[in-house]
Amino acid sequence: MSKQENNEDMITLIDENGNEQLFKELFTFDYDDYGKSYIFIYPAEQENDDSVDIQAYIIADNEDNDGQDLVPIEDDKEWDMVEEVLNTFLDNDCNFKA
Repeated sequence: MSKQENNEDMITLIDENGNEQLFKELFTFDYDDYGKSYIFIYPAEQENDDSVDIQAYIIADNEDNDGQDLVPIEDDKEWDMVEEVLNTFLDNDCNFKA
């Protein structure tokens, strides 16, 4: 999926059919063991909801080097690491603690 920055914490994702959806950035982090950057996002329309659907992606430069793409995490060990990072920011009730 390609991403377009709207402002510092809002991202528009465009799927392969050209459909756009606005997401809010929760946070990003780099992980040296994999040499990659990661992002946690959730749908902007869920911002004031009691629970949100948090999604995680790898941030990668696109093929044209004129932007970035969000790439799904497909490796199980890599996914476990990303999930562990997210869990360090969630309390026992799964609320985000900054």
